[in-house]
Amino acid sequence: MTIRVLLADDQALLRATFRILIDSCDDMEVVGEATDGNEAVGLTHTLRPDVVLMDIRMPGSDGLGATTAICADPDLSGTRVLILTTFETDEYVARALHAGASGFLGKDVTADVLLDGIRTVSVGESLLSPLATRSLITRFLAAPAPADRLATPELLATLTSRERQVMALAAEGKSNDEIAESLFVSPLTVRTHVHRAMTKLGARDRAQLVVIAYQSGLVQAPPPAS
Repeated sequence: MTIRVLLADDQALLRATFRILIDSCDDMEVVGEATDGNEAVGLTHTLRPDVVLMDIRMPGSDGLGATTAICADPDLSGTRVLILTTFETDEYVARALHAGASGFLGKDVTADVLLDGIRTVSVGESLLSPLATRSLITRFLAAPAPADRLATPELLATLTSRERQVMALAAEGKSNDEIAESLFVSPLTVRTHVHRAMTKLGARDRAQLVVIAYQSGLVQAPPPAS
């Protein structure tokens, strides 16, 4: 199955580079290009890409507003947003993850990392660097106002002990295979627990599940290095 990608970046040279790279792969193709956030939202509605490769900082309407609009639209639930950023610990990235982005990559990543990242988020997995994620959530998301919480205590109380355990391990950056090995269960069982937790908590994807784990105190972010 071909992964359909929409590029959203105001730099024409960067978009051209990404297009050449992505179109060179047998399993993915670029279906459109946007130069600002509004255009990205409009083209997402029209083209229904599997993944939007979204730059955060664009003139005019930025990628944060576009990410929020795309992820909040039930009609676009099949589209994943992958954030491209110059700074991994940018507050805008934290807000994009809160809004529903599936992960983020620095603009200095290698071609292989970028392509693997697109493949990862296209199947509903998150693309989060554990170290950077903890830094982001410590600085911006760990103690949100009640209105900014992604899940209420009542919803969290509906999780089984195993779902909480799997959710905590996922928030620590472990893959399904690594969680399965540590709990002596199959990866399929882990995937089932992850999806049940997402459904109960109303999480759009695994990335939002990670945010909820930190917001709720299920996982504690480590203190900043001295």
